Amino acid sequence: MNDRLILLVEHNPAKSDSMLLALQQSEIVHRVVVTRDGIEALEYLYRTGRYSARDASIPQMILLDLNLPRLGGLEVLDSVRTNPDTALIPVVMLTSSREQEDRIPRYPNGASRFVRKPLALQAFAAAVRSLGIHRLPLHAQVAEGSRP
Repeated sequence: MNDRLILLVEHNPAKSDSMLLALQQSEIVHRVVVTRDGIEALEYLYRTGRYSARDASIPQMILLDLNLPRLGGLEVLDSVRTNPDTALIPVVMLTSSREQEDRIPRYPNGASRFVRKPLALQAFAAAVRSLGIHRLPLHAQVAEGSRP
């Protein structure tokens, strides 16, 4: 399996399925791991909890929903940016908010891009492509136990 990895953190299975489809149709193809909340995402990133035995691959990108159960997207972003092992990973924030104050102030905190939901699939794919993701075989994988 290739070691190029995208971590998709999205609690809604229908939305994550749409994003996986957009990645495939745009030939942005990596192994994609889906987690369903902020705590699970951090466990995956830092290899703790149920992910303590996973391989040491580091995502090339994180697609991160702003509104997540258990731990919100901004808290996940802050953790990613303050950890030296993850600080440089590009993060695309996914938000349904139309309010600029929800989007613009977060750039200084390390979000690479914001994409508003419901997703315009072309805009989503363009945002991901703009961060330099290369074309590799796609292997979608929902993290163990993450489906509701």
